[in-house]
Amino acid sequence: MLLLGSGEIGREVALEAMRLGAEVVAVDRYENAPAMQVAHRSHVLAMTDGAALRRVVESEAPDVIVPEIEQIDTAELVRLESEGWIVVPTAEATRATMDRERIRRLAAEKAKVPTSRYAFADSLGDARTAAHRLGFPCLFKSITSSSGHGMSVVRDTGQVDAAYRDASSGGRVANPRVMIEEFVRFDLEVTVLTLRHLRADGSVGTTTMAPIGHARPGTLYHESWQPAAVSQVVQAAMDRTAVAVTNRLGGIGMFGVELFVRGTDVLFSEVSPRPHDTGLVTLASQWNSEFALHARAVLGFPYEGPEATVPAAAHVILSPGEGPAPTFDGAFEALTTPETRLFFFGKPEGFRDRRLGVAVARGPDVATARARAEAAAHRVERTIEFEGSPS
Repeated sequence: MLLLGSGEIGREVALEAMRLGAEVVAVDRYENAPAMQVAHRSHVLAMTDGAALRRVVESEAPDVIVPEIEQIDTAELVRLESEGWIVVPTAEATRATMDRERIRRLAAEKAKVPTSRYAFADSLGDARTAAHRLGFPCLFKSITSSSGHGMSVVRDTGQVDAAYRDASSGGRVANPRVMIEEFVRFDLEVTVLTLRHLRADGSVGTTTMAPIGHARPGTLYHESWQPAAVSQVVQAAMDRTAVAVTNRLGGIGMFGVELFVRGTDVLFSEVSPRPHDTGLVTLASQWNSEFALHARAVLGFPYEGPEATVPAAAHVILSPGEGPAPTFDGAFEALTTPETRLFFFGKPEGFRDRRLGVAVARGPDVATARARAEAAAHRVERTIEFEGSPS
C-alpha cells in the first residue's frame, strides 16, 4: 500500500492495514509525519509534483495507491490509473471529491440530491456579483477541498474582498476560481460514513454507518459524537443521499459524506474519498473503526455491516503555541476520566491550534461522552510544553 498523505488519518489507516498483513509505504511533504513513524518505509516529496509522484509509484510498484490528503496532483493519478495502477477509491473519484466544483455538480446534477445554492467565481468581481445574488451571510471556499482551510463566512459586502483572497490563496492549492455558497441555517451538521466494499459473494455493496454529529467553533473540526439523534425520516433521507453520491463516484473504500439537516430536509454539503476527521469518534463508538473498515475494503476483504454503535464522542487536543517536540504531562490527569482514551498523533512540532491528538470517550449517553472527551482534551492542553520551553 502506497499511502499518499501521512497525517493522523493516514497513521490510523497504516496501522489497520499492517494488522491485515499489508506492507505500507508512507509519503508526505515533510519528514517524520505521523504515518511515517509506523510505516515500513517512507518518502518525502511534494505530491502536487506529478513527476515526483510518478517516480515514487514506479519505484515502489504498489499493489494499491491510497490518497489520504487533498494536496495531490490528481491529474497524474488519473494517468497512472489509465496505465494499470490501482487508485482508491478510483483516480477519477479522488479528483472529483478534491474539487468542490466537480463534486457539487456531480451531486446536484448527476446524483440529483438536494444541495444548498452555490456559484463559482474566477475573479474578485465575479465573486462580488455571486455573493450579492446568493445573499448574506454566505460562505467562500477554496475550490480544492481542504478540511476547512480557505473557508470563511461573509456577513456583508465589506468582507467579500478578504474572503476571496483567503479562498483563492488559502486552500491546499492556490486557485483564482472559488466557490460561493448559500449560508444554510441548519439544525445539525452530520457526517454519514459510507463504505463501498466487497460482500462475501464478491459483489460490491454500500453500507452506511450511524450518523456522526459534529461542531466547529470556526471552520475546522473540533468535536464529534455518534450516534447523532435524528428521526427515522431524516435517517432514511441521509442514507439515500450518501448512497446516491458514493455509488455515483464508485470504487472501494470509506467515504465521509457531510450533510446539513434542516427540519426534515437533508442537504448534501461535501464528501471525502477516505476516512473523515469527524470519524475519529469511531475509535470508541464502533467495533470496527472507520480506519479498520477502510483498510479492510481497500485490501479486498469482505464486510457485512452495518456497525453497532455505543454512545461516544471525540474532542481534539490543540496546540497552545509553537515549538518542537510537544510533551503531554496532562495525560495522567486526563486518563482519570472514566471510559476515556487518548490518541497522540506524533506530530514533530506544534503551532497554535494545530491538532496534536484527540480524546475519545464513551458514556451511558452522548451528552456524558461529550463532557468526558472535552474534559480530557482540555486537561492535556493545559500542560502541553515544547522542547526548550521553561518548565
